[in-house]
Amino acid sequence: MQLTPDETTVFTLWGLGINETVVNTWIVMALLTGASILVTRKLRPDVPPNRWRTTLEVIVTGIQRQIEEISPQASRHVLYFSGTLFLFIALSNLLLVVPGFTPPTASLSTTAALALSVLIAVPLFGITRQGIGGYLKTYVQPSVIMLPFNIISEFSRGISLAIRLYGNVMSGAVIAGILLGLAPFFFPVVMDVLGLLTGLIQAYIFAILATVYISSATAVISKPDNDLDHQEEDR
Repeated sequence: MQLTPDETTVFTLWGLGINETVVNTWIVMALLTGASILVTRKLRPDVPPNRWRTTLEVIVTGIQRQIEEISPQASRHVLYFSGTLFLFIALSNLLLVVPGFTPPTASLSTTAALALSVLIAVPLFGITRQGIGGYLKTYVQPSVIMLPFNIISEFSRGISLAIRLYGNVMSGAVIAGILLGLAPFFFPVVMDVLGLLTGLIQAYIFAILATVYISSATAVISKPDNDLDHQEEDR
């Protein structure tokens, strides 16, 4: 049984083997891009919304509400980033029902790349919000002793994100393969349904955790009360 799409080389480009993970990632990207172009091609105030546009608006507003509940000061850039993560992971896992299609999220390289994007985005959002000095101060809070622990915590977030997503996708594939050998008709259907549900949940959790990490990086550190009192006295 094939455990990862990295093991299958689809074609060779300029001497470089392009595996199934890369090809399936391109397929997911093309589907998301094509769907967004088709739905928004007549996105004007004078054109009444159709059912596809309404569906897209429901998804986008739902993601936006979730982000606002986590981080009230979040900008639209957080919506773009976290929403893209959710849609990519969700569609990748939903395509599991297509015969012969292996989700790119079943590859540790894909989940590691997604986690790496979060690791890069968190300091970028933090620096944009607080400046370089303000963001770096968060690593020595509440004291300088916490510096190495805060750095380790930052990297462990990405590792946990990658392993969590990869483990859930792969566990479903392995269990489905075992049940396929025991009962080739009934159990795989049940496992596919459970796999779709789990895939959507994992996409939601991944996007929410990314938003939580960005929210913590963009949160402005409040000053102590005595400093505020001194500022009021100076006024």
